[in-house]
Amino acid sequence: MKALVARLHHLALAASDDDGQATTEYALVLLGAALVALLVVGWATGGGGAAKVGKLFDRVLDRVIGEL
Repeated sequence: MKALVARLHHLALAASDDDGQATTEYALVLLGAALVALLVVGWATGGGGAAKVGKLFDRVLDRVIGEL
C-alpha cells in the first residue's frame, strides 16, 4: 500500500512540473540579452543614440559600483 501511495504522489508531482514556465523564462532572458547586445552594438558603432547609450552605461556602472 505504501508503494502505491508513493507512486501516486510521484505521478501527481510529475503532472504539475513547470516546463512551460521555464521555457518562458528562457525566452525572456534571451530577449534581454538581445536588447543588451543591440545597445552595445549601437554604442560601439557610434550610432545615432551612442551618447544616450553611453550615459546609460555610465549610470548603470556607477550604481553597480556604488552598491558594492
